[in-house]
Amino acid sequence: MGEFLIIGGIGAALLLVLLVVGDVLEGINHFEAFGGELFSSAGLAGFIGALGFGGAIALSLTHSYPVAVGAGVVLGLLVGWLVGWLTRKIKDDESQPALRTASLVGLGGTVISDIPVSGYGEVRLFAGGQPMKINARADHPLAAGTRVWVSDVLSATAVQVQATDALEAGPEELQ
Repeated sequence: MGEFLIIGGIGAALLLVLLVVGDVLEGINHFEAFGGELFSSAGLAGFIGALGFGGAIALSLTHSYPVAVGAGVVLGLLVGWLVGWLTRKIKDDESQPALRTASLVGLGGTVISDIPVSGYGEVRLFAGGQPMKINARADHPLAAGTRVWVSDVLSATAVQVQATDALEAGPEELQ
C-alpha cells in the first residue's frame, strides 16, 4: 500500500507545484497532438494523485493488487478528465475580454429609475450578455421604462443616454 501512497503523494505535490508555478510549466508540455488540454499538466497531476490514493483505498479494501491498480486507473482517468475539463473552462472564461466603460457607447437599455433634466437616474444595460445597472444622465427627462441607447461615457459609473425614439425621428423633428 505504501507504493500507492507514494504515487498519490507525488501527484498531489505536482498539483501543488502547478498551482504555485502556474502557466510556466504549461508552456513546456507538448501534448497538443493529443487534444491540448486533454493532457494538461494539471490533468496529469490529478490522474497521478487519484491513481495513487484510489489504488491505496482499493488495496486496503480488497487486498488485491490487480483490483487496486484497476480501481486506481479508473479513478485516475475520471479525476484527470475532470481536472482537464475544469482547466479548459477556467481558461475559456479568462479569454473573454474585460468589459470597459468606453465599450458601452451604442448599447441599448431601459431606464429603471427616472432621469431628471439636471440629475442622474439609472439604466439597465446588457453588456456581453450580462445585465448591468449604471447611473445615467439625459438631455431631456426620461421616465422609467423608456428604451434608451448610450451616446457617451461620462465616468466609470455614469453614461449619457438618448431615448431610442430620437433615433427614429427625422432630422427636422430633432431641431
